[in-house]
Amino acid sequence: MNNPFHTKVRTMIAALLLAGQMTHATDLSFPDPLPDPDGKPADISKPVKVFILMGQSNMVGMGHVKGEKEGTLENAAKKQGKYPYLVDDAGDWTVRQDVRNVRVMDLKDYVNDWLTPTTNTIGPEIGIGHYLGYAVDEPVMLLKSCIGNRSLGFDLLPPGSEPFEFNGKIYPGYRGTLENPMGTGDKPDGWYAGKQYDSDVESAKQVLANLDTYYPGAKTYEVAGFFWWQGDKDMRDAGMVAYYEKHLLQLTDALRKEFAAPDAKFVFASLGQTREGAGGGDGQILEAMKSVAARQPGKAAFVYTHPLSMGGSSSGHYDGNAETYMNVGEAMGMAMVELLNSKAAAPAGKMRIWTSLGGRTVEARVLADMGDKVLLETADGTMLEFTRAHLSEADKDYLKRR
Repeated sequence: MNNPFHTKVRTMIAALLLAGQMTHATDLSFPDPLPDPDGKPADISKPVKVFILMGQSNMVGMGHVKGEKEGTLENAAKKQGKYPYLVDDAGDWTVRQDVRNVRVMDLKDYVNDWLTPTTNTIGPEIGIGHYLGYAVDEPVMLLKSCIGNRSLGFDLLPPGSEPFEFNGKIYPGYRGTLENPMGTGDKPDGWYAGKQYDSDVESAKQVLANLDTYYPGAKTYEVAGFFWWQGDKDMRDAGMVAYYEKHLLQLTDALRKEFAAPDAKFVFASLGQTREGAGGGDGQILEAMKSVAARQPGKAAFVYTHPLSMGGSSSGHYDGNAETYMNVGEAMGMAMVELLNSKAAAPAGKMRIWTSLGGRTVEARVLADMGDKVLLETADGTMLEFTRAHLSEADKDYLKRR
């Protein structure tokens, strides 16, 4: 029997995705509610599809599981009947034997089990895992590697990031320090820009290097996607806000390279308290996430979480309300399924366009034709967005012939 509240949330999620930054349409239909997992293991002869979850404290997980009060997962699922796929006929938590749930932090193990909400707190992984487990035929591993109170503009700064100046303040580049913003490429002693990035990546790689320990019986794997829920610390620093989009693009490039996964998908989720058009640091970060998703059609998606939040703020961990974490997780999981099912690909062929960068004519590949705008990529990887009105007649003709 369908749960009216859950149906409303799922309908909202589907509408948000379809109205978002995706440049293709796929079948978003899922049974409502999702069926209970069948308890069967996945076909271990297939490579494990690995999805890496990164961010800060809300990705780590602050939604309360136990207790009868409003907002706990036990209250929502066992008392109110929401997320019915989490509870079996006996009233116990279901267990997905086809989705491995792993959490590491600074090279230490915290969770290594089949997916089920038996920890004291949850992040979005429960919702993510059930939708991936339902939709993906291969074995699935959710590999969460993150810690709280970390910024993209410093702690999680990815390789390739250079020092920048904002309002007279110098921000270090990757592996730089406040005293030596340029860095040397080597890991300095103490804290440095990108130290948490290095630790999170190293922790995830340690899991994958010992695959059988974390997914018993597995022999091979493929890093298929990344989930990113972050931004609370950056929104308080104007310089980090101004460069958030650039750093997020660099993060997608760096992680795909780190894990030899050039086609890996990314799902970004906004901060729950932030409305679209809000302005301020959090509003600008929301817009940056949307922009990065739009610049990677078929490879990245953005989830607007404000309608899914049950209140509170990212700083206050949404008051520990597990429903927020479940709703956001379901939305992120659906978004990843859509990306995995996407038939969208960068079209072949090139345009010759006049760029304002150096005032020269260059060749660029068409990534997306969005009607009034065209997204292009030059040979050196520079992304360019042109309004159709500013294109030459020759380029307009080229678009018509594609």
